[in-house]
Amino acid sequence: MIEMAMAAAVTLSISGASYAALNPQKVEASARVVADQATCRTVDSAIVAYVGEHGEEPRSVSQLRGYVKGDISRYRIVKGIAAGPGC
Repeated sequence: MIEMAMAAAVTLSISGASYAALNPQKVEASARVVADQATCRTVDSAIVAYVGEHGEEPRSVSQLRGYVKGDISRYRIVKGIAAGPGC
């Protein structure tokens, strides 16, 4: 029974890798979407950089656009720190 489960797991992993190798455009598009999304830590780092340059906290994430690569539209600033997905 254990051997059958192990064989199934190996077969599934090989199939997944083969599918990814045969469909590189889809894998690349998915990777780009994930890479373009900013994280809570990214927004917090941008806040620190903004404060260091301007001497005051930003009032909105739109002020952080020059400090971040990626989409930060899902975040907001609450009490000086990032709030949003994953925070």
